[in-house]
Amino acid sequence: MPKYVIERDIPGAGTLSADQLKGISQTSCGVLSTMGPQIQWLQSYVTGDKIYCVYIAPNEAMVREHAEQGGFPANAVNEVKTIIDPTTAE
Repeated sequence: MPKYVIERDIPGAGTLSADQLKGISQTSCGVLSTMGPQIQWLQSYVTGDKIYCVYIAPNEAMVREHAEQGGFPANAVNEVKTIIDPTTAE
């Protein structure tokens, strides 16, 4: 199943409190539970003004539907074509 990286522009994301991040996570998980097992949230990376989320889903439309239902921005949705790491250099 395809993997996607979603870029979300959220000004001040890096200053969100643990409770705020928990609330966002709970909203996301609630939407995911109604959408079914085809879409999965793997993890997210919070930076200064953005959150980068990694999802597994059958298509980009489902990723965007999750964002719409949750009230999250999805400024860019990119399908991961290949994953590399330091072992790729060996």
